[in-house]
Amino acid sequence: MSRPILIGIAGGTGSGKSTVANEIFYSLPGESIAVIEQDSYYKDQSHLTLEERKKTNYDHPDAFDTELLVKHLKMLLDGEAIEKPMYDFEVHNRKKETIKVEPKDIIILEGILILAEPEIRNLLDIKIFVDTDADVRIIRRIQRDIKERGRTIDSVIDQYMNVVRPMHMQFVEPTKRYADIIIPEGGCNKVAIDILIAKIKQILAKN
Repeated sequence: MSRPILIGIAGGTGSGKSTVANEIFYSLPGESIAVIEQDSYYKDQSHLTLEERKKTNYDHPDAFDTELLVKHLKMLLDGEAIEKPMYDFEVHNRKKETIKVEPKDIIILEGILILAEPEIRNLLDIKIFVDTDADVRIIRRIQRDIKERGRTIDSVIDQYMNVVRPMHMQFVEPTKRYADIIIPEGGCNKVAIDILIAKIKQILAKN
């Protein structure tokens, strides 16, 4: 088995990273693809109370267990299976259960801060930044957090203004310069997706 292709998809909250990952997945039927979410690698917070965990800044690089993520990526690239952690956003802590992920020919890593970490960047074959307007991203985040994470609209807006937006400006936006491809409007940009798929097929053919 040749070395897998590792594709990184970064961008702000609600930018459409998961949509781009899904477009790649469904545009390459027959290929073996694994998707790894940076969100799964938030640090375990069992030593904190629920109230303390609620105050965690999840948009700061320090919130992630990057050491474990890098270890798992290297294992997958070496053809080894991993036990991917799971995170429960309602209790703000890592679950006891894990998900076994087998090595695949294509590994997609998506997350807001994957391009901010040199150790991760150096492993990536293709670096993508999904660039979507802030008003679209906040609306998507409100919809997601209320529907999937049991949040109130006031808490989502408060967190966005006080934490998410300043962290985006400080840590996420600057990583755009590391991207090989910048995709405006995420999964809605069919031309960019088609170019990306063609590039992946080209690398697969070489391998």
